[in-house]
Amino acid sequence: MSAIAEKGGGTFQGIKLLLCENPLPPIDEAIAAAQAEAAHSNYYTEPYSAPLRKLLSEQLGVPERLIHINAGSELILRQLFDRFGQQVHLLTPTYGLFPEIARRYTETRLPPDKDFAFDLGELVVPEGTTLVVIVNPNNPNGGIFDMAPLPDLLRRHPQTRFLVDEAFIGLAGQSVAQLVPGHPNLLVTRTLSKAHSLAGFRIGYGIFPEAIADDLNSHNDAYPLARPSQAAAIATLQHEDQIHARAAQLHAWTEALAAELRALGVRTYPTHTYFFLADLAPHNAAEIADQLRSRDILIKPLNDPALGPGYMRITTALPEDNRRFVDALRTLLT
Repeated sequence: MSAIAEKGGGTFQGIKLLLCENPLPPIDEAIAAAQAEAAHSNYYTEPYSAPLRKLLSEQLGVPERLIHINAGSELILRQLFDRFGQQVHLLTPTYGLFPEIARRYTETRLPPDKDFAFDLGELVVPEGTTLVVIVNPNNPNGGIFDMAPLPDLLRRHPQTRFLVDEAFIGLAGQSVAQLVPGHPNLLVTRTLSKAHSLAGFRIGYGIFPEAIADDLNSHNDAYPLARPSQAAAIATLQHEDQIHARAAQLHAWTEALAAELRALGVRTYPTHTYFFLADLAPHNAAEIADQLRSRDILIKPLNDPALGPGYMRITTALPEDNRRFVDALRTLLT
């Protein structure tokens, strides 16, 4: 598969489950707001997406100055790793980008025999670590961490920065964004690509200590978001009740899909999100993914040697597409 196809480009019209994309479209209010703003796209947005920063500040209860907005959270994560990624500690399995962009990294393995659950109070930070990364909810398994031990970790390791990636916090989990003003070594990143269904609009943001936020904002494009993107973001954030209701629906579809896989003899792991890990052993997940691709279904084998070749991350699609996926998988496993 080409890198462009895996990143979401091309003209693929089948069932695409590679990127944890939300199968639900943006809410109607977001589409209407983007369409209305598109007519004014001959004008720039307000510098540094000021209206969106103001709204986020109000909703999160943090000073506006601490918020950095950019065109997608991946760009922000790369900026942070460029600055602080000399020696990274990861809780693995984790988001596949992080091992790629860390200059060096160590890892704490999340135990599959405990459904990948881990007590952060037991985290050992190796000497010399410049950045600890915690993904909550975690990708690729969809589990959540109890964040209560985090303040103590921040105090015990004042020279180490802790990045909490909350890409899926709109689905589940306890946010720590409100802790940033009191902890100069805490970084929080978020995206509107997942629970909010705005992946194609490219909207990411972070909540950072003042010096880091100032640095990123002063070195950023003065107009980080297109006018339709900013309008869609504001409209969506003003209707979080809809987002929460949709998250519950997505999780119900996910649980139903996992139950169907278990009926096929597949081991699945608990999740709080709209994706989960499955172990197809003794089958090889990469080979199964290749065969599914020939049936116009794109899905992600984990390719984690420490776990074994059977692991695959599975994202819920719409119910009718889930049925098609399960039927295809049934023919390959039997």
